[in-house]
Amino acid sequence: MVTKINILGICGSASPNSANLSLLKYLVDLGKAELIMEILDNLTELPHFQTTLTENNVPEKIISLRKKIDKADGVIICSPEYVFSIPSGLKNVLEWCVSTTVFSEKPVGLITASASGIKGHEELKLIMETIQATCKEETSLLIQGIKGKVNSAGEITDQPTKNQLALFLGAFIHSIEGKRNIENKNF
Repeated sequence: MVTKINILGICGSASPNSANLSLLKYLVDLGKAELIMEILDNLTELPHFQTTLTENNVPEKIISLRKKIDKADGVIICSPEYVFSIPSGLKNVLEWCVSTTVFSEKPVGLITASASGIKGHEELKLIMETIQATCKEETSLLIQGIKGKVNSAGEITDQPTKNQLALFLGAFIHSIEGKRNIENKNF
């Protein structure tokens, strides 16, 4: 029996029912045979990062978030670009994780879906590299012009985007399976 892959999907958008959330839901459906995926889409409910909090004073919601990241076999971050950067809620999540090792060598897939997204995508890749996540070119996807590719019901209407997401997910699953194989050989 093959164990399903445990994925945490993080939606960086602050908008309810965003195109980014639709993309994550599409990935859940696309990978349902191989994945168990929890989507975190309530980033505005998390406390604002404070450097003055020590490990003993970290808010319970952040401890829970860190545990979810740590337990996951991989993390997929799907985010828009806001003002040529990543959204503040997503930045807040990542800042809470900088002083930990929860992302160290963790397979991470990055999707930036926005009007342009170029600068936000570059920034997200740099942050993930800084916190030592494992990101590969084939598990990094920039989807430009997203509003014309997802309808008001949250359905992806653009076949090339569906194809890109399938390739992305296949590469992401392969990346996690490769890590599992290496870890199993080390035991």
